[in-house]
Amino acid sequence: MAPYETEDSTGAAQADDELRAERRRKAARYVVPVAVMGVAAATIGLVPALADSGDPNLPKITAQELINKIAKSDVQQLSGTVKISTDLGLPDLGGLESGLMSGAAQGGDGSSADPSTKLTELASGTHTLRVAADGPEKQKASLLESGAEYSLIHNGKDVWGYDSKSNEVYHSTAADSGKADQHEAPATPKDFADEVLKSVDDTTSVKVDGTAQVAGRDAYRLVIKPKQSGTTVGAISIAVDAKTGTPLKFTLTPSSGGAAVIDAGYTQVSFAKPAASTFDFTPPKGAKVTEGDSLDKANRADKGDKGDKITKSPGKDTPEELGKNGFDVLGKGWNSIAVLDSGSKGGLPTDSASGGDLGGFLGSLGDPVSGKFGKGTVFSTRLINALITDDGKVYVGAVDKAALVKAANAG
Repeated sequence: MAPYETEDSTGAAQADDELRAERRRKAARYVVPVAVMGVAAATIGLVPALADSGDPNLPKITAQELINKIAKSDVQQLSGTVKISTDLGLPDLGGLESGLMSGAAQGGDGSSADPSTKLTELASGTHTLRVAADGPEKQKASLLESGAEYSLIHNGKDVWGYDSKSNEVYHSTAADSGKADQHEAPATPKDFADEVLKSVDDTTSVKVDGTAQVAGRDAYRLVIKPKQSGTTVGAISIAVDAKTGTPLKFTLTPSSGGAAVIDAGYTQVSFAKPAASTFDFTPPKGAKVTEGDSLDKANRADKGDKGDKITKSPGKDTPEELGKNGFDVLGKGWNSIAVLDSGSKGGLPTDSASGGDLGGFLGSLGDPVSGKFGKGTVFSTRLINALITDDGKVYVGAVDKAALVKAANAG
């Protein structure tokens, strides 16, 4: 975890390895697809108002002690129901945005049960998931839909995705990808909390702000606020189980106010061992089964890719190394901005003359801007904003429009 400053204590000075880790965390948080819909969908702002049902009387605890409690939490077994609501403030496209995001993730072919396709649905609307875990080798998350269900199951070396609506199955193994967790997506309050706590540093205020009761369990309320101006992040609230240290609810509100960007919280949770049968899966009769390794090879063949992989040396993510991998990070803390080169001179077609109906549509979503850098268009959500310049550069981050223009001028 990066060093942080709380209202109870001040973090120690950063070591060299912590600086490198901070750059990696910034990269992971802000590297998003160039496509505007991808930018909005890939960064899930986490939030809602913490719906407590009481203020339990718990022993006093400092912010540092509570963060340490989260870090030391070693819950291996649990099951429960999680409700996630996401409101990035995207325009109402009548469901078209879901199709665009799924199509971009799927690449136009493959299986509807592929996790990289299905889990993009969590980027908007309200969803209910059933989750279960029994150690590092067994996890399951089921996305409940109207009259259908999508399940992602990890059991040992096998990873299964099943879409009951299309009766399609996606299968891969840990050997296919090197890591089974490559198929996982943030779904529980702990997933979201872990990502945010990695980003906490001396640009952040952290304090314990009372107690709450979530899913029938007593919890402390940890509140994280950026100290910097110019960020679109207002505050993040994490309800932490008093007994186990497990985050039970995650709330992120934007600096512009209003409803939460995302609400991720348990409505029911148990820390008992789930039944072994929970993680069993056999493809139903007649289901179409797609093998992940075969699909990857086919996609590489179509693109003329011989399968070579770019590897990164641990601990060498300097700004120069980040630039070599296609992006750089400007600024510090919550004002960090990722800079990518789309390779597309002229930027996106945002008028009818250059892009026809699509250009006119994209232009209606963005705001034209200009500066020392030239001209460009800013595409905004309630959390993530992106500036795409006419020379093909993309500036993206959880910052306001003025910060993007300033970065482009300086760049």
